[in-house]
Amino acid sequence: MTANSAQEAPALVDGLGRKHLRRVLASSFLGSAIEFYDFVLYATAAAIVFGHVFFTGLGPGLAAFASFGTLAAGYAARPLGGIVFGHFGDRLGRKRVLVVSMLTMGLATTLIGLLPSSAQIGAAAPALLIVLRVLQGFAVGGEWGGAMTIALEHAPGGKRGFAASFANLGGPAGAVLASGAVTLASLLPDRSFLSWGWRIPFLLSLVLVAVGLWVRSSVEESPLFRQFQAEAAERRMPLAEVFAGHSRQVVLGLFAGLAMFGMMGIATMWAVDFAVGHGADRTAVLNAKTWAAVLMFGATVGSALLSDRVGRKPVMIAGIVAMMAFAFPMLRLVGSGSALGYAVAVAVGQGLQGVVLGPYAAFLAELFPTRVRFTGASLCYQGASTLWAGFTPAIAASLVLTAGGGTTLLGVVWIGALVVCLAAVLCTREGKGRDLPE
Repeated sequence: MTANSAQEAPALVDGLGRKHLRRVLASSFLGSAIEFYDFVLYATAAAIVFGHVFFTGLGPGLAAFASFGTLAAGYAARPLGGIVFGHFGDRLGRKRVLVVSMLTMGLATTLIGLLPSSAQIGAAAPALLIVLRVLQGFAVGGEWGGAMTIALEHAPGGKRGFAASFANLGGPAGAVLASGAVTLASLLPDRSFLSWGWRIPFLLSLVLVAVGLWVRSSVEESPLFRQFQAEAAERRMPLAEVFAGHSRQVVLGLFAGLAMFGMMGIATMWAVDFAVGHGADRTAVLNAKTWAAVLMFGATVGSALLSDRVGRKPVMIAGIVAMMAFAFPMLRLVGSGSALGYAVAVAVGQGLQGVVLGPYAAFLAELFPTRVRFTGASLCYQGASTLWAGFTPAIAASLVLTAGGGTTLLGVVWIGALVVCLAAVLCTREGKGRDLPE
């Protein structure tokens, strides 16, 4: 890319009409919300349904562990999705891969809703569940990177944090939809809910995908990608370039996501099963989770806007430190056996998650140049989600079992992980004022 084109790219971005920019942000938000509706829906069902439907015959503790194991399988597929979709997104364009990722996700989720139980087809049921879960993870691996990159690359320089956060805002919005759908289905009698009621939210994914594809069809390709399009066609392996020239950024980006994804795995996955298992009402717990996602949405918007004023790092550091202070109080509240205790824990926890989540998309995107931004940011985000959110519920369950049912060991390990996350953020350069094309 020439010096002149590097100067022209920001001008091209700033010159876009507001109407089209709104369409871009709406597409980023809706697409991500639909994808995460499907993904969070699975996480909720893994906590309260799948142990009874696909892992019958195991004790409650082992059934929960096996169910969370399938959850982790989906997270393990997310980096692969980020690499594959990122490769084609950096070579062929951001828009094209977003359609494929959404269709893949909707198909996998719908098929989960149609999957027979282990009582009907035996061991084939959990095996097929794992396959479909891997497809879900693969699709989400491509969705976030594309949605974030196309929004950020359309935005004026002073609004990059806010624009990039629309891909993250889809997370809490999708969580609200998923939690609300499962909550409504859980109003059925237990036998009906576990037999067929839980399937309805999964089948609704087809409707949401149709809406998302309709919105996404009106969005144009990223102007910055068009500046690099000729170069992209010649580049064979963006992933190799990421590791060769940006390996330090990959490592720091992976560990910087530990706080956000760790809180997600504990507050919205492991804690649901733990609170219900200690006597909290299931429907009340799901209601609390839904309202907490609304609070997280507001915190994400606010912190993204603040990061455009003061920088990504100060906002993320404040959120991480607050998580460290709240770790033990949160675990005590979750284990109290009270739905109110869980509600307070998940509300504060997801609010703090939103504080870190808001700047995180721009934080990652600004670590990499345009030619490998999709691949690099996706690798960091999806790798972090695999390591921290995907395995956190299973790790948390194992630590609690090891401690004989107590949560002290889990709290110590969690705070230690947050210290590592804080160090990673401190070791990065502030990206708010960085030249986006370069």
